[in-house]
Amino acid sequence: MRQDETRVPMTGFALRGWCPDAWRPMMAGDGLIVRVKPRLARLTAAEIAVLADLARRFGSGAIDITNRANLQIRGVREQGWQDLLRALVDRGLVDADAGLEGRRNLLVAPGWDRGDDTARIAEELLGRLAELPELPGKMGIAVDAGPVATLLDSPADFRIERAEAGGLLLRLDGRESGVSIPLEEAADRLIALAHWFVETGGAAARRASRHTAALPQWARGDSRPAVGAAAPHGYGVPFGRIEGEALVRLMAATGAAALRVTPWRQLLAESDVREPVEGFILDPGDPLLRADACPGAPTCPQATVETRELARRLAPHVSGRLHVSGCAKGCARARPSDVVLTGRDGAFDLALRGRAGDPPTRGGLSPDHVLAHFGAS
Repeated sequence: MRQDETRVPMTGFALRGWCPDAWRPMMAGDGLIVRVKPRLARLTAAEIAVLADLARRFGSGAIDITNRANLQIRGVREQGWQDLLRALVDRGLVDADAGLEGRRNLLVAPGWDRGDDTARIAEELLGRLAELPELPGKMGIAVDAGPVATLLDSPADFRIERAEAGGLLLRLDGRESGVSIPLEEAADRLIALAHWFVETGGAAARRASRHTAALPQWARGDSRPAVGAAAPHGYGVPFGRIEGEALVRLMAATGAAALRVTPWRQLLAESDVREPVEGFILDPGDPLLRADACPGAPTCPQATVETRELARRLAPHVSGRLHVSGCAKGCARARPSDVVLTGRDGAFDLALRGRAGDPPTRGGLSPDHVLAHFGAS
């Protein structure tokens, strides 16, 4: 670990516009959040065992699965953070260079096979992180070059996807179409698009979907992503929160050599065995898999309402996607939901087919009022 780059964690603050990582943890109500970004969305059984052990030794034992297919060790004590960071670096789970780790915001479609287009492009980008410009903290890249695009609803700003015509396309998030690209130029083109974004003032917009500058001619096209079957179902994790030891039990029950981490708060075991494991959901129709909820109060200092118990009670009574957010940031889900509840000053605002913080149809609702509104009381 490069000790000269160790950063002191911030405490007692409300900061917007960035996501934590291992070198720059974020303080929450239950302690520091330390993020681990699995390379190619894959963790071996040995790496799972290490994470579970470190989560128990340095944190609360709880691990979050994020909508960027990252893992977050929860409840890390400030006095133990640097020891945890050192252990993660030593085991290859975190880059020894803080700058490269900060740039490694790469979301990979979890169904890749070794040597396929997704793996080849992702591996090249991982080897060329130093060529990327410094981007706003929440920005990321998606490599989704399987038979069909599966990450369309997952957060990313620069996208390499499978096109309807069968080739590859490069697309800036927020644009319906992109430009066709050859496989051997995919990484070059994406890096060039990231530099264009910065050079044209994109940092002020903070996200690609908000940047209104006209694309360069070479990045314009009418190629659209190939949309196909729904994402594969694995072991669902309600609200993305699981104990590290449960991950170890999952590996033992399935005999899997590795897990694929998805942005849908589900884990895919590299195994033909599909055994029920406590803490995980196997039924793809379970309403909790259609519900997103951030940690809420008191875990998050920016939230003024409890979120997950309400979401758990409400989910069976909502047809479609439910999002319960402790504040207007909407960290659990960036895309619109059929029903969204946003915490504000200790109560909830209700909006339909929108995002957290959107103008509500009803405001100032207590949890009991919300439940009664949906016939769940």
